[in-house]
Parts: sequence; structure tokens; C-alpha cells
Amino acid sequence: MKELIGKYNLTIKAEELEAELAAIKEEAKAKFNSENLKIALGVIDLTSLHTSDTPEFIARFTDKVNKFKAAYPNYPLPASICVYPNFAATVKANLKEKGVGITTVSACFPSSQSFLDVKELETRHAIEGGATEIDIVLPHNSFVAGKLDECRKEISSLRKVTEGKTLKVILESGALQTGYTTLQEGLEAIAEASLLALEEGADFIKTSTGKQEPSATPIAALVMCKCLKAFMEKTGNRRGFKPAGGVSSSEDAILYLSIVEHEMGREQLTPRYFRIGASSLANKVLTSLEGTPVKFY
Repeated sequence: MKELIGKYNLTIKAEELEAELAAIKEEAKAKFNSENLKIALGVIDLTSLHTSDTPEFIARFTDKVNKFKAAYPNYPLPASICVYPNFAATVKANLKEKGVGITTVSACFPSSQSFLDVKELETRHAIEGGATEIDIVLPHNSFVAGKLDECRKEISSLRKVTEGKTLKVILESGALQTGYTTLQEGLEAIAEASLLALEEGADFIKTSTGKQEPSATPIAALVMCKCLKAFMEKTGNRRGFKPAGGVSSSEDAILYLSIVEHEMGREQLTPRYFRIGASSLANKVLTSLEGTPVKFY
């Protein structure tokens, strides 16, 4: 499972990545400042993915975004609101702020265990409801079985359904990282999955669903960002990165920001190319910025 790693001239060595990550963690300490915290706040996909979600709850959730600028005029809005596909229309009907995307998970999230035509239909419904961004899950059953052509077919088919919208492909990197005999093999699998998704048209590669452990990990993020850099150098196309799942503190946010900047440069730190999927993070970042507890969202 190293075909794409070789194609893009990538070197994936676990020990070297761990050493590089240790240095980035030191860099992140110096990057913990208001400028970077504001960047982190503005790239959040503000998320509610609960089995108990209702239209009324999602409407109130959306209205918090509408009221944010009145309460905090000097801070950026989230990049998008992320919900289940049946709530896309609810967000669209209630969202008044311009420039905030409507993200839905789709294609039988979080397991991706269903028929392709069902995944396509769900995605179409989400877009018809108003979704501007779609987050799907890499079909792990095909990937771990080595049926990479099936993975390609599925992502390519969903890319066609989402034409004109932002498509994010979730790798469930924690499952890949721990699903092999060694860390080295797990990181190589993350790299192969990253490059496969990018080749099939993913606008973003995303770490995790947040529905299983481990979720996002810094070492997986570093591998994914190296893949984004290699893809950009080979094709000229800059694509995006989204850590999600377990990103719950301001320190976490700045660490992932630092990993992205380390590999891709500061120009990557915009909502077009960098997102953080989280539910509680926005309040944590606001608390760090304000220096007092904030429970706005």
C-alpha cells in the first residue's frame, strides 16, 4: 500500500515524524497569541451532531451565529455550521449572516456502510436543502481490503453529485493509525488514503468523524499536511485540511494551526484551506481571547 507515497516522492518514517512533531509542539507555544486564536475561531465548522438534535434546537443553534457579531464585533464568525443532512434546510432558513457555510455530514456518516446509490441520494437531498459543503467518510471496508478502485469510484461519484460545492473526505485517521501492526504501517495508510482522496477531487481531507476513538491526532495531521504539500507541489493545486474529533482546547487549536503552517505556510490559514471541526472549541477560544469564561455558543 505504498504506490501513491512513491508517486508523490513522500517519505513517511514514524520516528522522524515524532521528532518533527516534538519541535512543532515547541513552536506552538510561541504561537499562542490573540492573532492566531482569532484565526482559529474563524476557521471553526461549528458542529452539532447529536442523536437528540431537533429542528428547534438547530434553529436556536444557528441563531447564536446570527447574534455573535453584536456580542463580539471584533472577532470572526465561524466558517460554517455543521449538522446532519436533514437539518440543512433548517440552517438555511434561519441563517442571516453572509459568508457562513452550511456543512452537512453525508453518505451514511459516520460508518459509510451502505449502498452507493443511497449515499448519493442522501447527498443530493442535503444539497437541495441548502448545504454548501459536504463531509463524507472514506469507505474503510473497501480501503482496508485493498479495493482501492472501489474507494476511487465512490469518492469520484460523490464528487460529481457535489459539483460546485465543497467536498471534504473524512479518513477516520485514528482507525487507520491504530488498525495496522505498527505505527509506521498506520501512518503509511493515512498517507495513501489522503492522496487517493485528493486525486479523486476532495477539496479537504479531514481526520475524523468524532464518533470513535482515537479521533484527530497530531501525528496523523502532520502526515496529512505532508500529503497536501506533496500534492500541491506535483499538481499545482492547493487543497484544504480539517482536523476534527477531540479538538477541544485552545491549545489543541493552536497546535493544529502550527502543524498546518509548518508544512503549508501561513497562506494556508484561511477558511478556504483550513477548518477545525468542533462543538465546544469556540467557547474555549473565546475564553482564551477574553481572559474570562465565555459560554456564548
